Amino acid sequence: APPKAIPKTIENQREYDETTVDPNDEEVAFDEATDEFAPYFNRQTIPKILITTSDRPRGRTVRFCEQLSTVIPNSHVYYRRGLALKRIIPQCIARDFTDLIVINEDRKIPNGLLLSHLPDGPTAHFRMSSVRLRKEIKRKGKEPTEHIPEVILNNFTTRLGHSVGRMFASLFPHDPQFIGRQVATFHNQRDYIFFRFHRYIFKSEKKVGIQELGPRFTLKLRSLQKGTFDSKFGEYEWIHKRREMDTSRRKFHL
Repeated sequence: APPKAIPKTIENQREYDETTVDPNDEEVAFDEATDEFAPYFNRQTIPKILITTSDRPRGRTVRFCEQLSTVIPNSHVYYRRGLALKRIIPQCIARDFTDLIVINEDRKIPNGLLLSHLPDGPTAHFRMSSVRLRKEIKRKGKEPTEHIPEVILNNFTTRLGHSVGRMFASLFPHDPQFIGRQVATFHNQRDYIFFRFHRYIFKSEKKVGIQELGPRFTLKLRSLQKGTFDSKFGEYEWIHKRREMDTSRRKFHL
């Protein structure tokens, strides 16, 4: 019998992107050695994250921020109380924060995430959807422990995707504490980034299960800006323009 044909999917029919990263490329290695995340990957900085919100957040957004802070070690939740982001960023830098996360909401529902790497950027703005808090997840595990989780980044293949993946990686300390059996996964599929937080359950020497801890959410990159957040004069490295960019179902950017 002839061999079975591989089924066609949008993923394996993806249009080629000339910015797809080759890990052995000298130019890529140089960029990684000199970009804004190099101090983290060279172990010169320890991640310290400030999580804040849009002004006057509602209960669901508050609970989401609190749960996110249990996923990311050394993160602190602070409510802005009307303070402008431009005033918060210098204070963060002065207090040795390495990243700022802002959760935006619309009609009491978290719907946006702004991630700014300090002190020099870049700043990414994501649309956020499908947020599930811990109590909304079926068959969830016990509360997370304070162990440093393992981080898994899947399918960030282009130069843009590589930058976004490095941004996520730099939120977490370097050496995961495997005794905690916790893993944070950022899975990119068709430019949607699915976040899950699990615990490994070792049933025997050969059988391993996973137990979701929550929260879970989905991100879609809207823009990547050089430097820290600047709504007026910021220089954008990339902006998602639907009419110009979404011309093919097989064209992806991350």
